[in-house]
Amino acid sequence: MTLRRFIPAIHIHPILLIFIIVSFLTGTFIELMIILGIVLFHEFGHFIMAKVFKWRIRGIMLWVFGGVMDTDENGTSPLSEEIMVTIAGPFQHLFIYVLLLFLSANSIVPSSIIELAFFYNSAILLFNLLPLWPLDGGKLLFQILSALLPYRKAYDYVIIFSICTCIIFLVVQLLFIPFTLSAFMLFLFLLVENRSDWKQRYYVFIRFLLRRYHGESYIKGDRPIEVSHHIFLMDVFSNFYREKRHSIYVTFPGNIRESIDEMDCLHSYFHERNYSKQIGEITSHLSG
Repeated sequence: MTLRRFIPAIHIHPILLIFIIVSFLTGTFIELMIILGIVLFHEFGHFIMAKVFKWRIRGIMLWVFGGVMDTDENGTSPLSEEIMVTIAGPFQHLFIYVLLLFLSANSIVPSSIIELAFFYNSAILLFNLLPLWPLDGGKLLFQILSALLPYRKAYDYVIIFSICTCIIFLVVQLLFIPFTLSAFMLFLFLLVENRSDWKQRYYVFIRFLLRRYHGESYIKGDRPIEVSHHIFLMDVFSNFYREKRHSIYVTFPGNIRESIDEMDCLHSYFHERNYSKQIGEITSHLSG
């Protein structure tokens, strides 16, 4: 057994390095170390739960007031597993509260440090529960949407919502409420991250389809899809739900309907590279 099985690779986001430098210059290094300790404990909650489900984990990226665990499982594992891994992080804050109460009751740590830790533990917990991607609240929002909507649409909606919310907050803070540099930088960081994820949304969806094509996605039910013969394969895939197997019913002129299995469509796209063919052509070829 290697040490990596029990301790993930930990990376530091460039914006966190800026905060570390600023903390040295402003004499707030102790506060930053408390924040990083809480964030790391939070991320280990995600990591431990993911290990319970035997997820493949690349590492953890730390940034101020939060972090992101990078895995290969998004959209392919059971939805219940993803929800449990997501809430395992916020759940860690309850243990931190208990630990702080113990330290306070036994006067092990100065009261000023305890008060700071209580404040930052609450702030980080509430911040991470905001319904903004890629915070835990945003992931929970995406998981709920992906249970109700096609995977691609759910992902697009949560990113659009996060971008709009960040922009609104930044404008409100600049124009209507007292300016706070730390809050401004955090929401600016979230805006930049969401903009980057928006640009990568196509590749996220392709990865979701590839895992499905290779039989690596969790499936527990069937959901038929009805489409017109003239739409393209990628438009068909945009109707795919997570955890559902799709029988695709194609309507031709004259109200003639034929069915095609989703694996035939995925094979045609990824193996035969029929990127620009319509679903009607694929169906007619297979039935002929």
